[in-house]
Amino acid sequence: MIGPSEVVASFDDPADNLAFDEALLRAAPEAPVLWIWRNTDCVVVGRGQKIEREVKADVCASDGIPVLRRASGGGTVFHDPGNLNITLVLPGPSHRPLEALGELMTATVAELGLPSRLGDRGLFVGDAKLCGFAVFRTRTGLLAHSTLLVSTAAERVGRYLTSAPADPRPLDSHRSRVASLAEHGLRKGVADVTAAVRVAATAQLGELATRKPSDEEWEWHRSLQHTRYHYPEWHAEGAQRK
Repeated sequence: MIGPSEVVASFDDPADNLAFDEALLRAAPEAPVLWIWRNTDCVVVGRGQKIEREVKADVCASDGIPVLRRASGGGTVFHDPGNLNITLVLPGPSHRPLEALGELMTATVAELGLPSRLGDRGLFVGDAKLCGFAVFRTRTGLLAHSTLLVSTAAERVGRYLTSAPADPRPLDSHRSRVASLAEHGLRKGVADVTAAVRVAATAQLGELATRKPSDEEWEWHRSLQHTRYHYPEWHAEGAQRK
């Protein structure tokens, strides 16, 4: 019987991490898959978002911060090594994917000793957003992923993301004040926070088998690199190569 697993993989290029994130869903796993990962400095916009409405492109360019696009919806996020990414892939139809992800992240933060509350597309400690959520569905399953600010300074986020536009549109990010675990006084390292995610995931999903990527996941990874994530038009406009 196939059970839940945690896949272990990492890439130096943020675009390759985003390609692998989607590849886990496209490979249509038969049981839940957890992936915990980090990016180097970059800004990641949601699938249908307009970069000019979300990102201070001139500041990103001057600082050498790439602006990338993911396959899921949701809002724009700043990634750096102090921001942990948690991907949860669930097979088959699921009517409450954000609830499953919210439960996982709530349990993680509780394991770390902080009270939290679920809000609109994220997890909050007090009035500050700690985790952002996004979801992407296919006919065979869904991918729900979350950021978790471990030590990323709020000032860095504000440096690269725009304020809310005066003419709000449906796909615009929901702006919220953000604060990391460190800014809440919880100075845990990434290894400790990763361990807390695993404890919460095991309680929710069952014992996780640690594994390397499957052949099908690697195949999808290569295909998505070519059609999306190594293709500049994908990141600029959401257009993919045929």
